[in-house]
Amino acid sequence: MSGPADTVPSEPVVPAHLWQPIEVAGRELANRLAVAPMSRVSTTGDGVPTEQMRDYYATFAAGGFGLVITEGIYPIGPGAQGYADQPALVTDAQVAGWRAVVDAVHQAGGLIIAQLMHAGALSQFLTATVGPSVHTPRGQKLAEYGGSGPYPTPSALTQDQIDQIVAGFAASAALAAAAGFDGVEVHAANGYLLDQFLTDYTNTRTDAYGGNPAARALLAAQVLTAVRASTGGRLIVGLRLSQAKVNDSRHRWRDEHEATAVLTTVAAAAPDYLHLAGEGRPWTQSGQAADGTALGPLARAITGVPVIVNGGLHDPALAEEVLHTGQADLVSIGRGALADPHWPTKIRTGGPTREYTDDMITPSASVQNTMDFLRRTDPPTRQAP
Repeated sequence: MSGPADTVPSEPVVPAHLWQPIEVAGRELANRLAVAPMSRVSTTGDGVPTEQMRDYYATFAAGGFGLVITEGIYPIGPGAQGYADQPALVTDAQVAGWRAVVDAVHQAGGLIIAQLMHAGALSQFLTATVGPSVHTPRGQKLAEYGGSGPYPTPSALTQDQIDQIVAGFAASAALAAAAGFDGVEVHAANGYLLDQFLTDYTNTRTDAYGGNPAARALLAAQVLTAVRASTGGRLIVGLRLSQAKVNDSRHRWRDEHEATAVLTTVAAAAPDYLHLAGEGRPWTQSGQAADGTALGPLARAITGVPVIVNGGLHDPALAEEVLHTGQADLVSIGRGALADPHWPTKIRTGGPTREYTDDMITPSASVQNTMDFLRRTDPPTRQAP
């Protein structure tokens, strides 16, 4: 059992919203709680998920999360890989590795979605990168993801390369289906390639992909359409968006007009859900455009699909409030899940949860931290829906 220093008492939360089931694209989730995608860079360099990764993901499902969203998986296509030990969906071996992860999550009672991510100009791994325009990214590479020094200046993608990237997302989505995933989430957030197209200062193109917010969102919509076509309606297809980036935590959409243009463009591609992320900030701070427009309700109204929000929602009272007030339909939890993979079961029963500490976010250590925690903790009993 974990010692007193590892736990903090939690008060039972009235299960008015957190524990209600919800249907997404015809699939029923047991509750409104998802594990947020978190890059763990824990393969051995071949992009193949390991047995440790299998156990890591299955633990969240066993702990009561209705939905597990994987870390960013790099797809087929030029310049996609972000990290040296990042998992992929490119080869048969990688498909087989993910199939073992998916089977373990299903056996533990959860659903699992593969997040497909093209790093673009924010690759920590590649020395020659691509982006929408020739603009050096802000900030420095991230040491915890194997990077160091400034980002290289990317080359601007040609139309042929863009077509290859769209086709690559679609091909890797088909591989996700072959691995047994329940869905695919297209990563258009946090400063990576599709978000680079969405952002005014990284996208200064004058073709169909630039010049205004709707045009900058076009590539994300095209990827969604291609992914849906390649999976033939067999998978849930979602989209993750954010304002802030890993290298620019202060960025915001200017106003309701910009947010509406982006959301309307991607809604036309018919995602099954939308995932709005706060980059290291509570949703109460990150869930508004620069003019104060509340993004969750706006996204729900424009898209008409379930909206997941992320940011500081390991506070169960805040998570319940977000759902109760109509800001979202589901919440995704990152740091709280890393600290305690059994968070849902413990919160629901009023049990003690493990307190988050800063070392847990370090990708190279977090998977091992989770495994060590499990060895010192009684197995959870998953709560029935």
